[in-house]
Amino acid sequence: MEDSPESPPGQYAARIGLVLFAVYSAFYAGFVVLGAVAPGAMEATPVAGLNVAVLYGFGLIVAAFVLAVVYGWLAGHAGERDEQGGPAG
Repeated sequence: MEDSPESPPGQYAARIGLVLFAVYSAFYAGFVVLGAVAPGAMEATPVAGLNVAVLYGFGLIVAAFVLAVVYGWLAGHAGERDEQGGPAG
């Protein structure tokens, strides 16, 4: 059985969570690797005197919020489908 909106909502929500976690982990890994491999690049100030480390850090915070909203929306639709007895839409 494939994971899809027709799968049990808990299974579908778990799969969504794992995918979004992988996306965020890749974004965070980029931050860590950049800091380890090219720390000088983190000191650059491309925007309004803010260095890359600060901008990337704020990007991580915003990305976490956006991914949380996406998860809530997708998982919520799976729950609505379960409550209505059919596919959400």
